[in-house]
Amino acid sequence: MTNETHFMLGGDLRVRRMGFGAMRLPVGSIDGPPRDPGTGLKVLRRAVELGVDHIDTAAFYERGGVAANVLIREALGGPYPEGLVIATKVGPFKGPDDPFPTGQAGADGLRAQVEQNLTELGLDRLDLVNLRPGLIDAPGGESIGERFEVLAGLREEGLIRHLGLSHVDAAQLAEARAIAPVAGVQNRFDITMPQDAAMLAECEAAGIACVPYFPLGGFGIPDDARVARVAERHGATPAQILLAGLLALSPVMLAIPGTGSLEHLEENIAAAGLRLTAEDLAELSGDANE
Repeated sequence: MTNETHFMLGGDLRVRRMGFGAMRLPVGSIDGPPRDPGTGLKVLRRAVELGVDHIDTAAFYERGGVAANVLIREALGGPYPEGLVIATKVGPFKGPDDPFPTGQAGADGLRAQVEQNLTELGLDRLDLVNLRPGLIDAPGGESIGERFEVLAGLREEGLIRHLGLSHVDAAQLAEARAIAPVAGVQNRFDITMPQDAAMLAECEAAGIACVPYFPLGGFGIPDDARVARVAERHGATPAQILLAGLLALSPVMLAIPGTGSLEHLEENIAAAGLRLTAEDLAELSGDANE
């Protein structure tokens, strides 16, 4: 159990362990209509007011002309608040009518994706760029060396400050670390689906941030008896327990819950103040049906 509130991302960027994911700013669900961009602007500004200093985004977070990167720049840029860290990811791409990414860039396409993020965000350098080599299949099974070397070269040019990975296995992490330092790993993980516990342990041993995507289950809050019981004891919502449980697992764990709702934003950020007991964590790691 850990009570640390901050983490040194890449060894030199001090961020709060509760951040914000921008995926849901343009759209509420995979097949839903675009959200009102005005609401997205309000959510972003309120997130920063609440102390968020780590925002995770991507150029492919876009639907019907509503793009997360553009909203971030309009809401917070000119200039960005001091200390705000913006992370993005490259690799996947969408066709013009695709609701979600269906393609994967090769090594020769990564520079253009990095430059797109720089332009859309209005930045000269990206704080963190995560390479996501796969889409929805199980991670692993392919070399990422050639692609990661391209990003390492862009880092040497000064376009990127730190490099990370998303949706990878242990072999891919090792391959990347042999090329350049890895500041963070974004794999699927929540306290009801801790299938990547080995990756978390590896990140903790190396001081690498573990930044789960889908920290709230991904497709709706899980109906989990353990979470419900702990939430009732703390007078909290299940979503808050999912987030507080993640932060309690390890000092390298960063949470980036996403929302397009001001109400849910307030709820998520408040979860950083919850302190779960050892008994809570033991219950959350037990049988869901007990």
